Amino acid sequence: MSILARDFTRMLEPASVMRDAGMQPDAWQEAVLNSDSRRMLLLCSRQSGKSTTCASLAVHQALYDPGLVLLIAPAQRQSSELFRKVREVYTALPDVPRIVQESALRMELANGSRIIALPGTEGTIRGYSGARTVIIDEASRVDDALFAAVRPMLATTQGRFVALTTPYGKRGWFYESWEHGEGWRRTKITAHDCPRIDPEWLAEERRLIGDWQYRQEYMCEFVDTDEQFFASDLIEAALCHEVAPLWS
Repeated sequence: MSILARDFTRMLEPASVMRDAGMQPDAWQEAVLNSDSRRMLLLCSRQSGKSTTCASLAVHQALYDPGLVLLIAPAQRQSSELFRKVREVYTALPDVPRIVQESALRMELANGSRIIALPGTEGTIRGYSGARTVIIDEASRVDDALFAAVRPMLATTQGRFVALTTPYGKRGWFYESWEHGEGWRRTKITAHDCPRIDPEWLAEERRLIGDWQYRQEYMCEFVDTDEQFFASDLIEAALCHEVAPLWS
């Protein structure tokens, strides 16, 4: 395939970024990458390939709609790990713009794109605006204030917002968005949906870590956290909107 034909295919079919980098995407990865949705929630098992999917999405964005791509996670270590995957995908691709500036947490390309990894604190991200794509890793562990601070970054660009995570109890903006939010493209991938995870290994893992953690980490279930005294279902059942509050 000629350079021009390959570039045209890659532009129209984002999943080809993974293939050109030497990886064969699963069906769900291909569907996510080729989706034109601007708001996506990825509720995926550990080791299912969600980080690689989002790294490929970030690279495609930087190549074909140049601008700012932000990688956010609760801690710098987590966002830098996602950035490492982005760099691995990018450097595996042939015929891409050269990297003009690079550090452990950012990469600037000759076409004007910037990919920056940040820790998930409201104060850190408020200095950025006009993002083309914002990707939040471990999104269920990112607090509501950060979610509120991220959304205005996309106001002028109509950019893409992607949140990937395993569950972390029935709480927080990710849980509420998954259960009740409108306008989201939702993708749920359990460990059983991933052909690279051995069923025998999963059975042993369930015995080692216990049912509660297994259901959360590998089956993508929103289970109550182990420090809760009352279950969320009991709390919700005790609430009633028909009774007026004592104080307004």
